[in-house]
Amino acid sequence: MKIVRLHTNLDEVINKAIDQDRSAQKYLYEKYSPKLLSLCRQYVSSIEEAEDILIASFMKILKNLGNLENRNQIEAWMKRITVNESISYLRSKKNMKIESIEDKDWSEPDYQMESQLIVSDIQNMIDKLPEGCKVVFNLYAIEGYKHNEIGQLLSISEGTSKSQLAYARKLLQEMIVQQNKLEIHG
Repeated sequence: MKIVRLHTNLDEVINKAIDQDRSAQKYLYEKYSPKLLSLCRQYVSSIEEAEDILIASFMKILKNLGNLENRNQIEAWMKRITVNESISYLRSKKNMKIESIEDKDWSEPDYQMESQLIVSDIQNMIDKLPEGCKVVFNLYAIEGYKHNEIGQLLSISEGTSKSQLAYARKLLQEMIVQQNKLEIHG
């Protein structure tokens, strides 16, 4: 009969994973990979690419686990590594370029709408955004980065980050309006 521990001491698991204990590493992977895969998927449209990024992220996580200072923050630390790995992937594979579009008027339209959108619809809309807009939108709206942090991370100005976010919002609002028109007339 196999005994299953109901409560696992995270510190103990981390120490074992640092010491190359495969079962501890597997435990961390199984515990955090669903959230991290979802995070990768926010940056790339393909699940296969997201899985590649996840694997690369976990390799980096396991390699640097000994550098984790606050073990209570392991999930946030893993997310930061995964976001950085996603951005590195986009830069290397997609030649991601983010240009300033500050000369445009991106004031938010005054839409009053009701929609039956579901998460997959929203993700599909985000996937349709230009690469630069999508990355900035995800970092700001989903991950909670500030524009100065986004600028440092992506090597762009704070103003470029703001203009990309405004442009992404405008494009998403237009897609939502179009979707609502299809729901009403379709």
